[in-house]
Amino acid sequence: MSLSKDFVSSCLTSVADPVRGKDLVSSGALQWVSACDTYASIRLHMPASAGRAVFDQVAQLSHAKLSQVAQRNGSKVDSFIVEFVDDAGAVLHTARFGGMVAAGSSGTATPTSQSDRPEAGPSGAMGSAGAAGSPAASGHTPIPGLQPTNRPAGAGLPGVKHIIAVGAGKGGVGKSSISLNLAVGLARKGHAVGLLDGDIYGPSMPTMLGLAPLEQAVLNGKLQPFYIHGIKAITIGKLVDADRPLIWRGPMAHGAFKQLTEQTQWGELDYLIIDLPPGTGDIALTMAQSLALTGAVVVCTPQKVALDDAIRAARMFQQLNIEVLGVVENMSSFVGDDGKVYDIFGKGGAEVMAQRLGVPFIGSVPITMSLRANSDNGDPTANFTGTDPAGMRLKASLESLVQNLESQIALGAMRSGREKPVLTIS
Repeated sequence: MSLSKDFVSSCLTSVADPVRGKDLVSSGALQWVSACDTYASIRLHMPASAGRAVFDQVAQLSHAKLSQVAQRNGSKVDSFIVEFVDDAGAVLHTARFGGMVAAGSSGTATPTSQSDRPEAGPSGAMGSAGAAGSPAASGHTPIPGLQPTNRPAGAGLPGVKHIIAVGAGKGGVGKSSISLNLAVGLARKGHAVGLLDGDIYGPSMPTMLGLAPLEQAVLNGKLQPFYIHGIKAITIGKLVDADRPLIWRGPMAHGAFKQLTEQTQWGELDYLIIDLPPGTGDIALTMAQSLALTGAVVVCTPQKVALDDAIRAARMFQQLNIEVLGVVENMSSFVGDDGKVYDIFGKGGAEVMAQRLGVPFIGSVPITMSLRANSDNGDPTANFTGTDPAGMRLKASLESLVQNLESQIALGAMRSGREKPVLTIS
């Protein structure tokens, strides 16, 4: 049998809460449970004054009880994570048991502390890493549990047909929203799609995909992507504490990005969408040097200040010999629930820019109340199912954008000789 939330909760009714004198469930210490197959994680509310020794004791007792009952029911516990939080929700301590601890782990029940997770230190390093000559400073293994790989520069990813980068010259133009909706839109057309949140310093996919209750798994040295909303997704945001800034130097960001791309078990994919950080910095260069990209999409808003930066982003891709598959004008207008359209940022600037650069313009996407709500609620699929005037306009824009991107990818493949045109006679 697979582990379930109810099963885990029932097991914890037999584990005492040393602070409140009841069991972990009836005392209110248990805040949430996540369970899937043979993996489970829980969050317990405990005061900081309880101390590390008490945290470890509770975690060990919880793991022992869960494993005992699971074995009795013909199941097992391959991984168990216990997170302790205070009144404000800040993580005080994390204990981990089993296969998610590290590559090559024997699976023994050994708790590890919160400091074993990547975190930003005051000097810009993660934990103790980041000093000159350290592995993290040289771009190696900043993510625990993974081992460095040796791949030729510019190689493709095994099983991945098309790698599409989505970039922007500046932040705040909705690049992550476009990346996510492209991925979901392609999946809704029957394609196998992966989404890599490569925005190392400001990952937003945990919120936009609704990943909060899920834990990142590492099995046999490979990150296991989350399968959600019909796509496979991976994000640095699930490998670090949500409230801690990643004060990383370039080599550390470089190493983290390479591991997210190369050491994720993507499987067979038709498309891998990479959401890049804004600007023209380290990550884009790392990507161009390490991956064979099909092309890039540039996102901007209509106003001139955004267009100026978008031009620089497009020129960067061209300079790196990455084909610009198209320009997207995001927030091209605001559409009210009654269907009335307001051009609050102007309109058509991105299309003019694309003509000036000689690259395709593949679509414009409006902003709506439901788009904002769906992003905050982690439900991008709802962007394709709206029935009110604003929702229908958003759905049509996104479906057109996905169709145009597919067409540009097909044209690019024919230009490069990777595919031949097919003539059907009926």
